Amino acid sequence: MSAVGELASIVSNRHKGGAKEKHPDNKSALVFMTPWLIGLVGITLIPMVASFALAFTDYSLLAPPKFVGLDNITKMIGDTRLHNSLVVTFIYVFVGVPLQLIAALILAVLLNQGMKGLSFYRSVFYLPSLLGGSVAIAILWRQMFGANGLINQLGGMLGFENLPGWVSNPDTALGTIILLHVWTFGSPMIIFLAGLRQIPEMYYEAASVDGASKLAQFFRITVPLLTPIIFFNVVLQVINAFQSFTQAFVVSGGTGGPSDSTMFYTLYLYQKGFAQFDMGYASAMAWLLLIIVAIFTAINFFVSKFWVFYDD
Repeated sequence: MSAVGELASIVSNRHKGGAKEKHPDNKSALVFMTPWLIGLVGITLIPMVASFALAFTDYSLLAPPKFVGLDNITKMIGDTRLHNSLVVTFIYVFVGVPLQLIAALILAVLLNQGMKGLSFYRSVFYLPSLLGGSVAIAILWRQMFGANGLINQLGGMLGFENLPGWVSNPDTALGTIILLHVWTFGSPMIIFLAGLRQIPEMYYEAASVDGASKLAQFFRITVPLLTPIIFFNVVLQVINAFQSFTQAFVVSGGTGGPSDSTMFYTLYLYQKGFAQFDMGYASAMAWLLLIIVAIFTAINFFVSKFWVFYDD
């Protein structure tokens, strides 16, 4: 048999053997995915559908829901407390998120300088992200910024007198919660640090040869190459900030005070649903929040093509 004939025979035999091979069994994968699928359907999809249906009803938890059409939406248009809660939430998001990301980026750049004990410092700076959303830290924050709290005591030692109770003053209460949000910079800092370590060192070496200063290298090399990470952190932190609840609830004692200065949208939704038992109205508010978050996420993705730099 010629060499060509032998090769054709081998190829034919392999083809026949491959035709007998069975497709991989996916049953084991489905078994492992079952808990997640149950959670997705039972904890996410079904409640979302129920919430959408309740948004068009008058439902007090104590009586069967009554269909009211668009009445809840009409009430939202004329609800001044809801409008105020949106303003408070927007201030919190658009002030707190940029300050948090700036702090996270600065610390990430400092930690990226090759200092000793990087793992220790990285863990220490990440702790606020783990603890910042807890009830315990919110209580501690309220005590620190109270009229007789640690902040005023330190101010008194430095010669400042008649300092206000920061959390009980309408002009400063929201600022204390924004400061708490900025303090939870650990998660975006870790992501920034991972991005910084992926930037090739040769870019900085070439810039140094050309006489570029450290500041010029930061704005001409670091920031452009880090824009995909910045974009990721912006999207993630904006979504999380819109959903903030615990800090405002604990610091204000669940009232959103003083004078509704800390009345976050989520806190007002909670009051409507679980304090006043107006679950239909609260469901409509929840869908409005979803729409707002979706709009800002879409805007972020749209404008990203004008400032996010990718290698390709």
